[in-house]
Amino acid sequence: MTNTDNSYYLPDPSHWPIIGSIGLFSIFFGGAVWLNGSAVGPWLVVAGFIIFIYMLVGWFGTVIRESEAGAYNDQVDDSFRMGMIWFIFSEVMFFACFFGALFYARILSVPWLSGEGVGFMTNYLLWSDFSAVWPIDVMPDPSAFNVYVDIVPAWGVPAVNTIILLTSGVTITLAHWAIKEGNRKGLVRWLFATFILGVCFCWPAGSGIYTRLS
Repeated sequence: MTNTDNSYYLPDPSHWPIIGSIGLFSIFFGGAVWLNGSAVGPWLVVAGFIIFIYMLVGWFGTVIRESEAGAYNDQVDDSFRMGMIWFIFSEVMFFACFFGALFYARILSVPWLSGEGVGFMTNYLLWSDFSAVWPIDVMPDPSAFNVYVDIVPAWGVPAVNTIILLTSGVTITLAHWAIKEGNRKGLVRWLFATFILGVCFCWPAGSGIYTRLS
């Protein structure tokens, strides 16, 4: 069913955003205190995930019920599409900032600090004994701070996460095909598979970071 008139559907005020914010805050705050040795941290992380999943189920369920009730028209559909487009664009720019910062630090800042080019006075005044090597070892005894300065190899976690990421692209595409064909069970199965792959994608990196910091 689709709303065929020209009215734009405005939902009632929702409590789901604040619930999602509470869940996310619990996850990040719990993770921070967990990494600092607090026994409460793991419980806060678990509680945050439960709250966040509860928010997802409730909010998505509300949107699905509104859609099946015929409350949405083509204009609402376009707004959903534009929202997803802007979300993807924000992710692209987010990673562009990361890679841009890495490029600046590795290609420009490191040579400047070592005195290359116009950075002679920078090296002389700020860091006369600095050498342009990568990764940067800025501590006299990194092992005393549990700091790893080795280059991360291409295999291991990076390779596994790349495979998981590519596989999740396949499963979400299959979910898209299922919804276009009206196959609701197939949509649920492939979306669930994508969700599990997302959890697997985050788990190795997160556990590796925690292992190194602990």
